[in-house]
Order: sequence, then structure tokens, then C-alpha cells
Amino acid sequence: MAPSDAELATQALSEEGNFRFPSFTASDAVTLGLSLRKRFRGTSRHVKGKGLVISVQSIAGHTLFACTVGDLGHGSGIGDVSMDSWTCIEGMVSVVRRTGHSSFYVEKGMSAMGKTPKQLGMGQGELRVNGGAFPIWLENAPCCPIAVVACYSGSSQDDHNLVVSTIRDYLNKLARETGPPAPTMPMEANRESREWLTDPLGPSEHNRRTDSPFEHREQP
Repeated sequence: MAPSDAELATQALSEEGNFRFPSFTASDAVTLGLSLRKRFRGTSRHVKGKGLVISVQSIAGHTLFACTVGDLGHGSGIGDVSMDSWTCIEGMVSVVRRTGHSSFYVEKGMSAMGKTPKQLGMGQGELRVNGGAFPIWLENAPCCPIAVVACYSGSSQDDHNLVVSTIRDYLNKLARETGPPAPTMPMEANRESREWLTDPLGPSEHNRRTDSPFEHREQP
């Protein structure tokens, strides 16, 4: 049985939490963009004549990578991509900027609640609630995403899966190259915490109150 919209939204939210970067540079953006291009060109969708547009942007809107896989038109009059493909992908990126979540999560979350984009105030302007745009979060920066990776071919779930699988594999590659973090020497233990003590404090030592240098005492 196919997963429900609520299950797909939950999975998309879990992906946002699991796939976070230790850092993100312009070089990472280019590598991700080229990986998306290569991966799509190896799919049956591309073999059948489907095209794709790819965009990697900073959260502030600076373009870090952009390309088209396919052509606007052929001699036969049939194109791999349409004139409004870039308009669509910009609308999906705007959804991520507004919500901080992947456009697929927003799409399936709305559907699970039985709401339309218009009912939730997202049916106007340049917003496009369609899967394929994914936020780039840093591990140590939970305040907001740092960038957005997006692709658009017209298939919401296929585009989302393409972006997520590419990000997942790239993070796995980074983890293999860097290896586990080097062990660090523990700092001198604070006797209050007792975390690094080899011998437990005696009752009298543990209960003894530390004198404060700011505490006033009357002279005898």
C-alpha cells in the first residue's frame, strides 16, 4: 500500500533533521549540482526525453549553481523543458525560504490536513508548493537553513527523491573522507560535576559549601 500524505510529510521532516552538513561552501554547491545532473541523466525519465532544471542558492538568494538538463525545443517542436521551468523552481525555493522546510514536506503536510495553499496563505505571489526544493542546514546552526538545493522536472515526488538521495550520498561520501573525529583530551574536571573523578567525594566534602568571594561576613 502506498504511504499516506501524512507519512510522506513525516518522512520528509525526518530527512531534514538527518541530512545536515558540517559546513557548506560554494564548492559543495557546485559538486551537488553536478551530482544531480549526472544522476538525472542516468534515469529512465531522461532517456524518455524528460528534462530538468537545477538550482543551488544561498538562503539570501545568491546563485551558487544553476543548469538545465535538456533543451527548450527540437526540430520536432518537442522540448525537454518548458519556458516556465525556471519560474517554477524559483517558486519552490521561495517556499523553503518562507517556511524553512522542504517544498515536498509543505505540499504533503497541507494535503494531509486537507488544506490548499490558498487556505494557508501560500497560494499567491511567486510561491509554488511542489516537491523538489530542499533546505541545507548546518549541524551547529539550528536557527535557519544556509542554502536551498532544488530541481524541477514536473514530478513532485521524483524531484524530491532525486534531491534527497543526492544529498544523502554526498554526506556519506564526506563522512568516509573525513573519518571519525579525533579524540580530545578532557579538560580538568569540575569537582562540582564529579564527571571525571576517579574517587567519589566523601559526604562531608561533597556537602561542603564553597565560599563566595562576594559574600559579606561580619568581623568577630
